[in-house]
Amino acid sequence: MKKELTKAEEQIMQVIWKIEKGFAKDILENIKEPKPAYNTVLTVVRILVKKEFVGFKTYGKSNEYYPLISKEEYSSNRIKKLKKNYFNNSTKELLSFFINDKSISLEDLDELLTLIKSKKDV
Repeated sequence: MKKELTKAEEQIMQVIWKIEKGFAKDILENIKEPKPAYNTVLTVVRILVKKEFVGFKTYGKSNEYYPLISKEEYSSNRIKKLKKNYFNNSTKELLSFFINDKSISLEDLDELLTLIKSKKDV
């Protein structure tokens, strides 16, 4: 997989995934306060292009940016790395961690149990 994203790069990628494609001004408009400077957004987007997370199409002097990797693909790879590095590559240990987390609601636990049961029936 491509390199990991920094916090700033991930913030910009979240916006690009949300808007699907857009110009730098569109990206900036969709960032929550406090907003970075326009030039900062452009710098981060250029890094994302170099890392091959973002592609672009040029219209005159402006570039329209779009994701080259889906949010799902990036998330999946991050979870796999997290599982490998912190949970002995064990899905059971990873899920146990979240199940034992006191901040998880009973509703969430019920939904997870229903999901697990539905996968078991397949």
